[in-house]
Amino acid sequence: MKKKTIAAALICMMTGIMLQGCGNTVEIADDAVIDHGLDEEEEETPEDELYADAPQVLRDLIEETNNEVVLTVWASAEDQDLTQSMINRFIATYPTVKFDITLGSEAESTAKETILADPEGSADVFTFVDDQLPELLQANALMEVDSFYTYDVKEKNVEASVKAACDGDKLYAYPMTADNGYFLFYDKSVFSASDVTSMEKLLEKADEKNKKVAMDLANGWYLYSFFRAEGLEVSRKEDGSNTCNWNKAGGTDVAQAILDLVATGNLVNMDDATQAAQLAEGKIGAIVNGTWRAADCQEAWGENYAATKLPTVKINGKDKQMASFCGSKLIGINPHTEYKEWAKVLAEFLTNEENQIQRFEARGLGPSNIVAQSSDAVKADVAIAALAEQAANAYPQRVGANYWSPAENLGAVLAGGNKKKKDLQKLLDETVDEIMAPIEKE
Repeated sequence: MKKKTIAAALICMMTGIMLQGCGNTVEIADDAVIDHGLDEEEEETPEDELYADAPQVLRDLIEETNNEVVLTVWASAEDQDLTQSMINRFIATYPTVKFDITLGSEAESTAKETILADPEGSADVFTFVDDQLPELLQANALMEVDSFYTYDVKEKNVEASVKAACDGDKLYAYPMTADNGYFLFYDKSVFSASDVTSMEKLLEKADEKNKKVAMDLANGWYLYSFFRAEGLEVSRKEDGSNTCNWNKAGGTDVAQAILDLVATGNLVNMDDATQAAQLAEGKIGAIVNGTWRAADCQEAWGENYAATKLPTVKINGKDKQMASFCGSKLIGINPHTEYKEWAKVLAEFLTNEENQIQRFEARGLGPSNIVAQSSDAVKADVAIAALAEQAANAYPQRVGANYWSPAENLGAVLAGGNKKKKDLQKLLDETVDEIMAPIEKE
């Protein structure tokens, strides 16, 4: 087994040297000697001491690795510098292993299309959004995470993010964030903590204060919250089509509840861009939205800026907790990689507690790691804390393409007050038929 001087590793870690080229290849000659005033016996640290704290399975992998480990990583353009610094620290963590790690740029939102176009030529380790997982699996573009080296991914991350990374009981990715979802922002000068627990109380107080509560009802992502509150579901099947039971018992009660809320004139259907504009004009006292709207709410309401989980809503006279879709950014491993085990170690490192906290501090991305999520800094973030509070009633988005347009049309009809007075059961039956339509083969 080759040995390096621990001094070389320390210099690498302490000075944060820029590693050569975008490949970040680190080479330390086997016979390199760095004179720092110590005897030769003191300069070398045996590998069994260098990795004394490492689990045995990882020590075995290090011992078995004799060739250069070549990996390619994809991260978003916004995360290039941050991810590069993490890769540098990863390389420095294992000074006796020779790495060639290249970082490339690929947005999480477009990762699926790029990978499906050329699975074998894509990155070994890549970031993506969790709703892409089913199609990546179908294309054999995700490796199952069937073993761990440094920590148990399922135990260390919140349940919703783990579910987002799974197909059934099998884990196929590493949760990196848990911040894609929605909840309630509100102005504390308008609403009390008690007001925001119920949609009916919220709208009553909004009427008193001449404010509006905004929600994008003509959008399947948000409309889902009402139907799921009643226990009605929609989900994607293996062939890409959907199952949906919104037209079963309770469905018309949900539709009527939405109509009743809209009829107050205080819950207004408003898309994202309009919400931002009317926040600035002072017309909105509360909105259902996600972390990307936090800055606008904070600017509009100043010290009165607040957020919490979604309220309850009355459906057929009973209070039901509004649900939500949730999403995570994940790191996956390409099954075509030559260095599968080191790809796992790197993916674990990029998504560990320390690096999730660093992402939050540098980019404001909400952690999925349980310890990181409970840190004082994260809990002090109003939007992230509200998202965590909503997590108990949040479900990974797993819907096929045929869901979105029919759900949007249904939401638009209900948000418009069902002006044509269409029978609600018929309206739901037609919507469900469209949502469950077979996928047309090319």
